[in-house]
Amino acid sequence: MNRLSFATLAPIAALSWIIAMPAMAHEQEGKLHEIAHLFDGANVVAGPTEVDCTLSRGTKTKCFQITVKAQPKTYEPGPWCPTSVSDGADKGGIWLKDGEVHDVDGAFVKRLAELYGDDVWQLFDPVTGKINVTDTKASCEAAARPDVDEKYNNYCVECRIEYMPSDATVTYSIPLEPQDTWRSNDTRMAGSGVALNGIRLDGPAPVDHIIGAHTIAPFDDCGGHVNLHVGYHYHAVTDCLDGLKPQEGDAAMIGIAMDGYSIFAHLLKDGSKPTDLDKCNGHTSESEGYHYHAGAPGSNAILPCLKAEAGCVTGEEGAVCDASKRPPRP
Repeated sequence: MNRLSFATLAPIAALSWIIAMPAMAHEQEGKLHEIAHLFDGANVVAGPTEVDCTLSRGTKTKCFQITVKAQPKTYEPGPWCPTSVSDGADKGGIWLKDGEVHDVDGAFVKRLAELYGDDVWQLFDPVTGKINVTDTKASCEAAARPDVDEKYNNYCVECRIEYMPSDATVTYSIPLEPQDTWRSNDTRMAGSGVALNGIRLDGPAPVDHIIGAHTIAPFDDCGGHVNLHVGYHYHAVTDCLDGLKPQEGDAAMIGIAMDGYSIFAHLLKDGSKPTDLDKCNGHTSESEGYHYHAGAPGSNAILPCLKAEAGCVTGEEGAVCDASKRPPRP
């Protein structure tokens, strides 16, 4: 039985409503226990609990709700921006271009004009070699937005965990039973899902807006960076998450999508790529049922879309989930 794709759990035979209701309650309790175990490596603040929820296309159902801190337990996020053109790859993170992952070192910053075919790129002082970096909360707020403050054009944009309130949390409401739809669902609203370490698996980074201001907003080597509204989150799945939850299935589980299906690593356990994925990076296996595989690290799409209706993500613990209203992202 698939422990993780909740839609494939075997139905409980209902002999009568008198015995069916306790049986169903026991089944749901078992699911919550399993979900709690999956998130053992996360900074869990509350949950998981069962709640009523309304999904992105209006279906009313049951969700599990879990509140976490957007900080990984096992490593310190960063670095992101090098400070000098002489810095090596250990001083910076990564950037995605044309499906490839590039180390953001000093040499990369020097090559930006060449890489993008635009001589306006100039993130560093040609005399001192010092790179322009947003090194305060105020500069982060001004640069890490779609309408970048002109003052921070030609900057390497870095926001740090310590800029977030110490009590900041993220709450996910995800359907216990995925509700498939005839039309795929965009991951740019609710994101792709949540990693088993409690970190948000986001939708595509708005790269066009970022480079349009001649800025780059690097991810660390784990594919994450900080947004002051979302906290630390991933736009790429790298080997930091591979093997997070090894199993007997075709790959290692790394997270749960916002529609309730499981997300597995990009590659299968034998190092090969799945060949039968649908447009949302999903397929069905005998052992795991329907599940997704994360996109390649350079793709800027952990999941291109969702097969089923999405739940909610918010910065408010205990919030009622109505994803059909498309609330603003936290």
